[in-house]
Amino acid sequence: MKRPSVFALLFVILIAALVPQRVDAISFNLDSIAAWGKFPRFCVNTYRWGDKFFNGYDTAYVNPTGYKFNVKLTTDSWIEAYNFQLPNHTRIFMTSDNSTSAGLYLTYLAVSVGYDINLSKILGGVDRSRKRFRFGFNCMLFAAEFYMSKNDGGTTIKRFGEYDHVHIPFDGVNNSTWGLDAYYFFTHKRYSEAATFNFSRIQRKSHGSFYTGFSIYSQKLDFDFNVLPEPLKNELPSTWPNKHYRVNTHNYAVRFGYGYNWVFAPKWVLGVSESPIIGVRKGFVVSDVEKTSVSIYNRLKLSVVWNSNKWFFGFVGKADLAILSDKETLYAGGTISGEAVIGYRFNIW
Repeated sequence: MKRPSVFALLFVILIAALVPQRVDAISFNLDSIAAWGKFPRFCVNTYRWGDKFFNGYDTAYVNPTGYKFNVKLTTDSWIEAYNFQLPNHTRIFMTSDNSTSAGLYLTYLAVSVGYDINLSKILGGVDRSRKRFRFGFNCMLFAAEFYMSKNDGGTTIKRFGEYDHVHIPFDGVNNSTWGLDAYYFFTHKRYSEAATFNFSRIQRKSHGSFYTGFSIYSQKLDFDFNVLPEPLKNELPSTWPNKHYRVNTHNYAVRFGYGYNWVFAPKWVLGVSESPIIGVRKGFVVSDVEKTSVSIYNRLKLSVVWNSNKWFFGFVGKADLAILSDKETLYAGGTISGEAVIGYRFNIW
């Protein structure tokens, strides 16, 4: 008989984290439900505790939007960049082609559904094999995000050793990454990351917060340089098997950071968040021998948001950087993205 009660307790706490009572999104009377009996009263009390614990805030600094629904139009553009520093001081720098998409999303409370179209294919006539997926969750107390990305084509070499300012198409890329981040805000009652990066709350007064958490992510990189002309291949390290630079690692790291929301004018807020991620990397880098080394990653986010009573729009920029080093090669790879959003909040019931 105890197991259903434990599951019910966890479910109620989850609902409290996802659906804050103060948003005026709950259309039923909790007191009337509590009057049904001991177990309903227990669930209501647990919900109220969870709501206060996960979503409590200082109303002088943070406010809910007051609406259950929103519809928003988004445009998203992103590129990847790869940089190699070889032992003979040869530098290789390449970038992916720009990927741009547009989408329409409908959101109810914490649930969102929408559809994106590939503008790069429509405007440029080229369908690149690059995909990206992100799923995030924010409450006042903490945030979590799961992400995946894949790129296996559409890259251009901009520098190769003494050949600078070149434009060499390169299709030897096959990279994929997935990861899970979760972090806790120390000053969560006065700082809301969701206000500047998810548009789900409103920051009324400027404030910031340190945060900390964990990051687990996997990297699979494969650069096949056999497609290059012979003079360029001769510049590559002899230790790279079959002219490939391969990485297959799992990373377990601690994340530290600081976020600040600056309300610089009525209805306007500028948000910035910087977070180095340092931990342990385990796996294969170039060789077939499994190694353990230091994992270094960095994540920077910047946003500008405007809120009226119902309308909102904003711009969100993100830059991720990962660094890998072995005896002969220093590799730095990252993603830069920008998203523009315009939306409208409303209630149906």
